[in-house]
Amino acid sequence: MLLENLRFIFDRRYTDTLSSKSDDPAVREVVQLLKQRGRSPFARSIHVRMVDAGSPNDVELEEGLMMSPRVDAERFGVHFVASPRHADVLLVTGPVAKNMHIALIKTYEAMAEPRAVVAAGDGACLGWEGKANYALAEGTGKVQDVLHVDVAVPGNPPTPYQLLAGMLKAGAALAKKSEEHRK
Repeated sequence: MLLENLRFIFDRRYTDTLSSKSDDPAVREVVQLLKQRGRSPFARSIHVRMVDAGSPNDVELEEGLMMSPRVDAERFGVHFVASPRHADVLLVTGPVAKNMHIALIKTYEAMAEPRAVVAAGDGACLGWEGKANYALAEGTGKVQDVLHVDVAVPGNPPTPYQLLAGMLKAGAALAKKSEEHRK
């Protein structure tokens, strides 16, 4: 039984391989970003704090899949942390509700420099589709109206590979900010 399980685990047909020849454009983008990734620790070890600012949890499901054995974002250096003090990247999902406005700003301010913000999903990137809404921060709920957004990952919801590409782009932005800070 153990031998059969090991064959299943190590058989190449069942493992996730990233290929630049993949049919999925998000997978090809991740491969390109991994090839271009610099030697900076910020580009290679990305610690993410996620804040649900008013999402219907569709993006959170995809985040869970991003950390699943199939995609396994940790092998690329993406780690989720429980405290903003340990985070380099703030991942915001959903349109920013008024009740989450102050909490989002406090979470961002608790992070050490350099830091980056990723807006994930159409709610975070585009805000509320209708007119101004009394329940949303800044009327529309766009994350960019509350914080400076370094990387936007649109989609309803974005796929796990699109989210992973956004995290890798945020790592590259952090590496660039770190180099500029040292100069």
